[in-house]
Amino acid sequence: MVSQKAAGAKDGMDVEPCVIGTDTDLGAQYLEAMQLAGDYAYAGRDWVCSKIATLLGATSLRKFTTTTISHGVETHNGEDLWVVRKGATPACPRAEGFRRRNDGRTSVILEGVENDDAKYSLYSTVHGAGRIMGRMEARGKTDRKTGHILRPGKVTSEMMQGWLKRANVELRGAGLDESPDCYKRLSEVLCGAR
Repeated sequence: MVSQKAAGAKDGMDVEPCVIGTDTDLGAQYLEAMQLAGDYAYAGRDWVCSKIATLLGATSLRKFTTTTISHGVETHNGEDLWVVRKGATPACPRAEGFRRRNDGRTSVILEGVENDDAKYSLYSTVHGAGRIMGRMEARGKTDRKTGHILRPGKVTSEMMQGWLKRANVELRGAGLDESPDCYKRLSEVLCGAR
């Protein structure tokens, strides 16, 4: 298993990225792990969408492409480049994609377009609303063996339940680190506000 520690990475929202050579054993392990993680994510998403449609007695009107992942070799301006989209996702012209809104509101369907900005961003767009705090910052840190709280989190169950109640959402299986409180509002992301 590839670990951040083995690669010399630092933990945090605003740290320098860790770069691993693809011609190294660690780099090869990373690429294999990323492919496996992508396959797992796509399979899970497809299963969830199918299950929800079945439960609702509905038929899916569209199937989103699952052949691209956020990291890999792509050709841009005739040059093969390693593209790593941390917090972003591919948005090739005419390709549709689903973007969840982590603020308890309706999600959106985006379509990639051809323009100078798209070329400059290597045809990337937002992955979601964007985090404003890291997972540990949101949920805090607890000693797994003793249950002792080492550092309290910034998000409480009451905060998260408040968002969900206002949005009329029933949530199953997510922790405080996925609360809408942890994310920017998508309208701020799309309008360029900070």
